[in-house]
Amino acid sequence: MLNLGTIGFGFMKASFFASDDNRQSTIEALHTALDMGVRLFDTADIYAPTWDAFGHNELLAAEAMRTHPLGSQAIIATKAGITRKPGEVWGRNASLDYLLRAAEASAGRLGVSKISLWQHHRLDPNMPFEQQLENLAGLRQRGIIENIGVSNYSAKQLRRALEIVGPIASIQNQFSPVYRNEADVFEVCEQNGITYLPWSPSKGLHAGNPRTIIHDVADELGQSPYAIGIAWLRGLSSSIVPLPGVTRTDSVVDSIAGAKLVLEAGAIERINRALPASLPMDSELLSDQPKK
Repeated sequence: MLNLGTIGFGFMKASFFASDDNRQSTIEALHTALDMGVRLFDTADIYAPTWDAFGHNELLAAEAMRTHPLGSQAIIATKAGITRKPGEVWGRNASLDYLLRAAEASAGRLGVSKISLWQHHRLDPNMPFEQQLENLAGLRQRGIIENIGVSNYSAKQLRRALEIVGPIASIQNQFSPVYRNEADVFEVCEQNGITYLPWSPSKGLHAGNPRTIIHDVADELGQSPYAIGIAWLRGLSSSIVPLPGVTRTDSVVDSIAGAKLVLEAGAIERINRALPASLPMDSELLSDQPKK
């Protein structure tokens, strides 16, 4: 089982909102995370300010790791399966040829011979699901990736992936205090030694969002809502390793404090009872579902 620690960090905003200041603050944040013992950092080939800067975030990850003495110990997880073409036309492609070329390009940008953790970013709605899994199995056989993960899969899809692809190291799905769909994936992860990496784990907790029970518990414990949100997530399942996004050092420190905080079972139950109804399934994720 791949040990991904207790928390990891993504930093896609540093590429979607690229600037010299944002780049520098993100590298400083990632260096702080390394200093504090974090080893998991998540990127994707699609994270870039424009279609012709494809791989921008992967290059940023490589620079951050190369310029820190502990960078060689990091696990850089990347993803592919979303396409981006001239005119900012976005699409999906799960063909074996595309995924192989994408993985090879990612390895080159990251400066590695093998990718520690490669993840199927999105399903291709125009390709049968079983064919996509066979292509992932074929990609594994090429030897360019050490561990394979998936993203935005349901529990049923994850079980089928285990049957066809073989061992799955991780699954990256959206989950937060306000978005709590398909929690049955937790059980599949626990049964099969799969790490669950929730993306957008702090959704609904940012300034301007309605106050929730998370804010009340944060006030009571003298913590930030973000730290309580991270601690709440980790209390839901032993398989969960939160994956917040960061571009600043203070966010890293706050999130790590949440990863070290253990909420009592009563507090977790209280939060679960008082949270508002979950937002519906994301329409974009639903549109990615294969027609067959």
